[in-house]
Amino acid sequence: MKKPILFAIDDDSQVLRAISRDLRQRYRSEYRILSTDSPKEALESLPELKSKGETVALFLTDQRMP
Repeated sequence: MKKPILFAIDDDSQVLRAISRDLRQRYRSEYRILSTDSPKEALESLPELKSKGETVALFLTDQRMP
């Protein structure tokens, strides 16, 4: 069975790296961790993930993004 995905989205690359690192350290055994600095890229990846039978369990996003 495929692991569900935790998807981190933040336009600040340093913050995104820190969040991704922390998520991997804590949750990598239970979830796949994906990240991007582009909300558009995240949304565009959803149909492909769905077609592969992937499940996104959580989007973790920056509150304010351009």
